Amino acid sequence: MKILVTGAAGFIGYHVAQRLLDRGDVVVGVDNMDPYYDPSLKQARLDRLAPDERFTFVHLNIADRQEMETLFAREKFDRVVHLAAQAGVRHSITHPHDYIDSNVTGTLNVLEGCRYNAVEHLVYASTSSAYGLSTDMPFSPQGDADHPAAIYAASKRATELMAHSYSHLYGLPTTGLRFFTVYGPWGRPDMALFLFTQKMLAGESIPVFNHGKHRRDFTYVDDIAEGVVRTVDVVATPDPTWSSDTPTRGTSIAPWRIYNIGNGQPVPLMRYIERLEECLGVQAEKEYLPMQAGDIEATHADVDSLFEAVGYRPEVSVEDGVRNFVDWYRSYYEV
Repeated sequence: MKILVTGAAGFIGYHVAQRLLDRGDVVVGVDNMDPYYDPSLKQARLDRLAPDERFTFVHLNIADRQEMETLFAREKFDRVVHLAAQAGVRHSITHPHDYIDSNVTGTLNVLEGCRYNAVEHLVYASTSSAYGLSTDMPFSPQGDADHPAAIYAASKRATELMAHSYSHLYGLPTTGLRFFTVYGPWGRPDMALFLFTQKMLAGESIPVFNHGKHRRDFTYVDDIAEGVVRTVDVVATPDPTWSSDTPTRGTSIAPWRIYNIGNGQPVPLMRYIERLEECLGVQAEKEYLPMQAGDIEATHADVDSLFEAVGYRPEVSVEDGVRNFVDWYRSYYEV
């Protein structure tokens, strides 16, 4: 198939594009190379994809309506994996407009491209942050996702609802995937594992928010990529059991689905840090800080519906995943 991957130079986008290429798909990768973090890391990811003759890169901002219309009309994609977004909960508090431009307007342009060019299936990234203030765990796609704690979560929840309207109005099959705390090789420098590693090796203290009481459903990036690719192949269909009298939240009478991709085993933040200390051979100097605005204390994914749909559950443990990240970090930065 010919598949568009937006955000192909990003952390998850790179891994998904590589997996699609490995199985023989033709991939067109789009990215605007935003300097939110070091563009050289994004370029290094692209450099690893570029030698494959089935990969084409297009430098493009998904918020550019005209350029997106031209791209879709020219390429005639079979399926689309939409991963481009402005990420980061804390950044959204100080730069909210970035999230509407990229996440909302950009997703609208993707939906329009799919609508007018007979795309068979749109798979797009959402987030566990959509569960917001809910403490009804494990988080289920059938649970509450209407009380976001930050504009980042609100923007991603908006994309889910926008996708539903297109599935309902135009019969466009769409599947949203709520990712849970992704980590691993080629990760983003603003994410905890990357930041902690950098600071610990430099002999600096690490910020530990909520006084270390966080619990996160840390999910290894290869597990995320596998879940995405499997979902691409399972085109969303209407739920025949859906009722407007008692509507479910993760399915619809339209060809629209929402799934979680998480490890399903929450890990205390302090254990995560301990594993990093073991792998680095460095004792972290910790600066304990209060909970940050827009943050939530714990996440825990219910992935039963994902397994029922695509036959897959994430399986990489934190012990193995952190070790793999540290090995990559030492190699890439020659530490």
